[in-house]
Amino acid sequence: MKLVNVTNSHARLVKNQLETTDAQVVKVYSAGNTTVIFTEAPLHNEIALINKKRNILPSEVSEIKERFLKKLPQNSYDAAKITTMEIPGLVEISIPKVIASAQSNAS
Repeated sequence: MKLVNVTNSHARLVKNQLETTDAQVVKVYSAGNTTVIFTEAPLHNEIALINKKRNILPSEVSEIKERFLKKLPQNSYDAAKITTMEIPGLVEISIPKVIASAQSNAS
């Protein structure tokens, strides 16, 4: 599956996300009829997959999730705490960050 960065075509969405949420980075990609929105915030990363024409296939969710996880440092998240919410036409993957200061205080 090919992801094309279309962030510049979604300036209003990006601006709205940056102004109204804790997101620090917002990137928008197109995978055919599926739009993928990646947001990075201080405590978590989110991946939203949206397809208004059909439901998103489990194989698509898995492939996109793995692609974005490869871009993140392995010690920045706990794979066991990743959650996925699915409704028709929308999938949201939440990736909580491992906070280094919390680990230091626990030691």
